[in-house]
Amino acid sequence: MIRKANLNDVDGIMDIVNQIVVEMKESNNTQWDENYPKAENFKQDIEEGSLYVDEFEGDLIGFVCINEVQPDEYKEMNWISDEDALVIHRMGINPKYRRQGKAKNLIRYAENLAMDNGIMYLKTDTNSMNIKMYNLFKKCGFRFAGQMEFMGKPDVFYCYDIKLDV
Repeated sequence: MIRKANLNDVDGIMDIVNQIVVEMKESNNTQWDENYPKAENFKQDIEEGSLYVDEFEGDLIGFVCINEVQPDEYKEMNWISDEDALVIHRMGINPKYRRQGKAKNLIRYAENLAMDNGIMYLKTDTNSMNIKMYNLFKKCGFRFAGQMEFMGKPDVFYCYDIKLDV
């Protein structure tokens, strides 16, 4: 069940983040590390009402931040449209629940959240070394919109968008 996150979820989210950071290091992906994301990022997302978690029988499956915040670097991308968009940030899946469609469920949730709010457009980005995420975006119908330097990371980030259909 996907629901809004609360402060009681932060420890479980950070457990997943720590597992993901280890995996990212093993594949030379610098998107997440010991400095980002931190518990404070997720607490702020919760405070703003933009963090969602998926859980099953009390077990945290994954999380995603969905809001309208677009980094300044997005201005240079070749987006499909300049209309209002929801943006997918900080998404992660507990390794024991991978390859079960859980990440797609979070993407679909973001799509439905957008449409429920009259928004027909999603944007996102991921580190160019994050093969799992950019493959997920492609499988979910997202279009490559360009690449950017971001957060002082050594690798470029790929940007994606999708126009939603009713």
